[in-house]
Amino acid sequence: MKKLITYISIALFSSLISLGTYHYLNKNNSKDQVVNLTNVPKTDSMPVAIPVHYNNPQNKYYGSLPDFKDIVKKTKNSVVHVRNTRYVQKYSPYSYGYRQGPVYKQEGTGSGVIISPDGYIVTNNHVIKDASEIEVTLDNNKTYRAKLIGTDVNTDIALLKIEAEHLPYIIFGDSDKVELGEWALAIGNPYNLGTTVTAGIISAKGRDLKGNSKIENFIQTDAVVNPGNSGGALVNEKGELIGINTMIFSMNGSYIGYSFAIPSNIARKIVDDILEFGSIKKGVLGIKGVELNNEMADRLHIDETKGIYIYEIEPHTGAAKSGIKTGDIIIKINNVDIKTMADLLGFLKTKRPGDKIEITVLRDGKEKVLDIELSQNNAAYLKSMGISVKNIDRKTLNRYGVNHGVFIDGVKNPMLYENGIRPGYLITRINDVDIHNVDDLTDILTTLNNTQYTMEVVSPNGRIEKYIFR
Repeated sequence: MKKLITYISIALFSSLISLGTYHYLNKNNSKDQVVNLTNVPKTDSMPVAIPVHYNNPQNKYYGSLPDFKDIVKKTKNSVVHVRNTRYVQKYSPYSYGYRQGPVYKQEGTGSGVIISPDGYIVTNNHVIKDASEIEVTLDNNKTYRAKLIGTDVNTDIALLKIEAEHLPYIIFGDSDKVELGEWALAIGNPYNLGTTVTAGIISAKGRDLKGNSKIENFIQTDAVVNPGNSGGALVNEKGELIGINTMIFSMNGSYIGYSFAIPSNIARKIVDDILEFGSIKKGVLGIKGVELNNEMADRLHIDETKGIYIYEIEPHTGAAKSGIKTGDIIIKINNVDIKTMADLLGFLKTKRPGDKIEITVLRDGKEKVLDIELSQNNAAYLKSMGISVKNIDRKTLNRYGVNHGVFIDGVKNPMLYENGIRPGYLITRINDVDIHNVDDLTDILTTLNNTQYTMEVVSPNGRIEKYIFR
């Protein structure tokens, strides 16, 4: 029993000594740690932590994000609901001769943007296409009958007019100055829900969605846009109109990430042309070129992979008179970067014949600045039809007894020739759309995508004829 007590006493004594030693060592080590962490010598190669005070007395987590309330108040009332009503008569398969099917009423909806206090409204052409009636409803629920002033099929822009005064309107901004990453608001009427505002950033510029030579120079944003937003406003943080919302990429018909808007500089130029001339005036640079990329640069044995490589100069154009040469690479126009064909064509879409531009090219590795006056596209060869056409003056139109049309000065299509169409005829309409100049004709043929269409021509003796192309 005495031995057991002795063993227990020794064990307790040893434990007390161990605990005391551990406590003493741990206390000294803790002091060393505090000293080491608070007295680290500062050097140029080591970062220094600086306390940051977050002054947010209202404890708003999103206090640092932009506040869009004032922008929405400024612009919301200028975006309208557009209703397109059309009457379609379907033919019965059992109709013999003159009996026709019933007339059906079809309705489509979209959005529009008031751009003047006296009732001019911009929307998409596809919103009002083939409309028998157009109605516009303002944000205050007042409804007006709208008149179609003019359209441009190629850019999908239409101009409407309602009889009203002192309307709220949005001013045009400069879409060339839009930068990637800046905020943008999309305002429209998706799904007939009423005025809806969504926010996002500018994701890209100069988007060519079809990957061809058509003028596709969209602004891309991740602001939510859905069916019914077409024709609505894309505005910047100043409340300026920088684009007309037009389309989305989608697998199911609804928004899945990106939307696309026609730049405001293009929309404004189309509106001005419609109001001033009644048709679209296009400035022609007078070059033929190819968009550079890595593969094309290898083919041409050059180092540049961005810009437009010029391989042909068209005679009697501004480019031919300016001193520009084949082999030059266009990199800027009016100090705006030109990296793709969409950039070039989109810029030219904002200009008219007679406008003067400053073009920067690379020649032998050095930049050269040239002044060019844009010319008018007076002639074209229409490969799909096998004919060449040119613009004519008012005196010639009067002689044919019409006020619009283009002159056929060459026919290589044997079928047309056999059916009586010869040089000297005028093309006045395609699918009931008036043709005023060569650009009108080439634009509408581009949008038809090889579908059936009707062409109206006028013979030299004034006879009107119609031909169906399949």
